[in-house]
Amino acid sequence: MHPGAWWVWSLGLGAAATRTTNPLLLCLLIVVAGYVVATHRTDAPWARSYGAFVKLGLAVLVIRLVFAVVLGSPIPGSHVVVTLPELPLPHWAQGVRVGGRVTAEGLVFALYDGLRLAALLICVGAANALANPARLLKSLPGALYEIGVAVVVALTFAPNLIADVQRLRAARRLRGRPDRGVRGLLHVGLPVLEGALERSVALAAAMEARGYGRTAEVPAAVRRTTGALTLGGLLGVCAGTYGLLTAAGGTYGLPLLLAGLAAALGGLWLGGRRSLRTRYRPDVWGVRAWLVAGSGVAVAALMVLASVGSGSAALHPGVVPLVSPTLPLWPAVAVLLGLLPAFVAPSPPSRMPVTTRESS
Repeated sequence: MHPGAWWVWSLGLGAAATRTTNPLLLCLLIVVAGYVVATHRTDAPWARSYGAFVKLGLAVLVIRLVFAVVLGSPIPGSHVVVTLPELPLPHWAQGVRVGGRVTAEGLVFALYDGLRLAALLICVGAANALANPARLLKSLPGALYEIGVAVVVALTFAPNLIADVQRLRAARRLRGRPDRGVRGLLHVGLPVLEGALERSVALAAAMEARGYGRTAEVPAAVRRTTGALTLGGLLGVCAGTYGLLTAAGGTYGLPLLLAGLAAALGGLWLGGRRSLRTRYRPDVWGVRAWLVAGSGVAVAALMVLASVGSGSAALHPGVVPLVSPTLPLWPAVAVLLGLLPAFVAPSPPSRMPVTTRESS
């Protein structure tokens, strides 16, 4: 399946996570993303990074709660959980405090806010674990090839780094050497950095051998037209988006946005003439890719509609006064549409069992 479909699906789930602070819906989004990753993740190095994104989301949640405890919260509350010693600050730091009262309302607000960011990170991690970055690079327009290479290298650096750390720690454990603590970190960190440097040198040599960076000769008029279309299209997209977000620009926002998108796509098409590259066995955007991408878009669109409708209060449970969050029916059904890739996407290759060879 086309790797871009996984990114559209995950970005749709992430967009849905930004439209709510209901912890039940956010946990449901995390469960949906985790189930699809568990059923369709391969043994590739980039697929192992999903656990790192989950840990990053948990770290963000914990840090948000610690900040709410230490630095306080702007949310007023009457249910005091604990009172910490408050550090006196000078007059120019008014509005900032360290310590003092910690209220239940402030902690719940920080929990909702941190959980939303954690859900967004986990949704992005799902795309990183399911989509092959090398295949995604082949699908980019020629004008974005250089930028795509930089993004792919950046996305594959973390999974390879995690795989190197796991491999070295396992090797040290097999030799009976410590792999934790400061000493273990030093003995594992240096080989990891050495491997990253060797991998970078090998990647640079491979890119040089394949002629990376070569450009074709195009007329000056084409270059100027490409720049004008791209710049004008981006300005049109910005102006159209601003018009859609304001009440006064509702009449011209959508036409300007569509015109800007058309101009930007035209500029990208003309800019691709500078790229001297061919695609070997390009990925086809088939029916399954449409279903996977459409499920993510449907989740985002339905959550946006729910956030502006009459039942939007259930998407943002109140903290002053404290109320128990409830699971709204139709937004929950919309989130469950994100499970569609688990049933329509092609299954990953089966893992072959390890067999031992008998000596003759």
